[in-house]
Amino acid sequence: MSSVHELPAATPESQGVRSSAIVSFLQAVNEQVQDLHSFMLVRHGRRIAEGWWAPYRAGDPHMLFSLSKSFTSTAVGIAIGEGRLSVSDRVTKFFPEDLPAEASRYLGAMEVRHLLTMTTGQSQEAFGVIRTAETHWVRAFLRTPVGHEPGYCFMYNSGATYMLSAIVRQVTGMGLLEYLQPRLLGPLGITGATWETCPRGIEVGGWGLRIRTEDIAKFGQLYLQKGMWEGQQLVPAAWVEEATKSQYAASQGGSPEWQQGYGYQFWRCRHGAYRGDGAFGQFCVVLPEQDAVIAITAGVGDMQRPLDLIWEHLLPAFGGAELAADPVGHGALVDALGRLALEPVEGRARNATAERVDGKCYDLVEASGKRVSVRFGWAGDQARVRVRQGEREFEWVCGHGSWVRGAAEWEGAPSSPSASSAGWIDQDTWRAKVYYDQTPFVMTITCRFKGAELTMERRWNVNFGPVELPALVGQAY
Repeated sequence: MSSVHELPAATPESQGVRSSAIVSFLQAVNEQVQDLHSFMLVRHGRRIAEGWWAPYRAGDPHMLFSLSKSFTSTAVGIAIGEGRLSVSDRVTKFFPEDLPAEASRYLGAMEVRHLLTMTTGQSQEAFGVIRTAETHWVRAFLRTPVGHEPGYCFMYNSGATYMLSAIVRQVTGMGLLEYLQPRLLGPLGITGATWETCPRGIEVGGWGLRIRTEDIAKFGQLYLQKGMWEGQQLVPAAWVEEATKSQYAASQGGSPEWQQGYGYQFWRCRHGAYRGDGAFGQFCVVLPEQDAVIAITAGVGDMQRPLDLIWEHLLPAFGGAELAADPVGHGALVDALGRLALEPVEGRARNATAERVDGKCYDLVEASGKRVSVRFGWAGDQARVRVRQGEREFEWVCGHGSWVRGAAEWEGAPSSPSASSAGWIDQDTWRAKVYYDQTPFVMTITCRFKGAELTMERRWNVNFGPVELPALVGQAY
């Protein structure tokens, strides 16, 4: 657990919640959701349950993806409270030198509120355009066709959030992290936050923020308290109200939680709740009627499932009064939280094939012609694999029945520490799992040995593109 907490701890029963209900939630997660990474439940401003599935740890930041948008929105709200801009300001007024030669009428009508509500009227999502077209993302966004009158058509648009970040910089002279440090991050005790930037050094806004689970929970608690924190109004209460109500009857996909409407970079939920969320299960869920906040990080493909389990197991458990102490139930909860772990690979540490290939080097090639050189070795319960891909070379260590931290720097892997486990799942098949443990991403690598030949298969748990990578095939040399 983190050594410093600014949210006080309490037992669930003292805050009107049954420990047994939280245990049921955790059991359901372990049975039905493959990769939850962390969970924190706050009631009446007190932490009543928190846990991290090993190898994930309390002190490590986690990639938030689009949950970053809610922090960008908050920066805009604070800047509006300081009189630096308004939601009715035209976007073009902030970037007169970056406008296309012939700005359309609809582009001229685009306001800050349209960026906030994803109703820019653009004919295509600007995210892909700005990332591939050029290094000047503001110009690329402004040149993306606006085929509809702004305000009437919802289209999820991370490029719009980038523009909010650029506007904050334009009106304050500071990037998001610098601007938020004395106004939000510092007062909340959020340290070590990082944010991906565009080629011009502007925080990308719509994604790219990394903070800890506890930081997500404190952010949610700030919103639950209408922007008030320890006697300071950090975020205008009026902004909290506007940002978290449905500004547009948006829908995204077929899941019920994405049919409840969209605010200013927050989604509405069922049961009177709202949330910030990010790809693959990064959640800050605020339940005003229950005076509760739930923070989750994960690597899941079905983002609706964790929310369903919240409504099924936790929502009915929120009582209105303090409950009698339940030492047995609370003890079971403490035990369950302490045993949270993602299962290492099952299999043998060594076998006859391991003895045969120990120390051998394999030259592998995929269909595209990319080459990889690998050499295997075993020592005790650990497997060591030396990998060379072009100019990149690293040694990767896997534990047997445990997670070993190291640097599995495969081409295309996220920039993150990793933890690995491996084992022989049959006589000729060795499998490894690599958790990039500040991200949602897990790579499963399966090596099939047949005589002098090796076939290496790689698969991501989740991805924005294909989860299956091309197989690598080659011979020992």
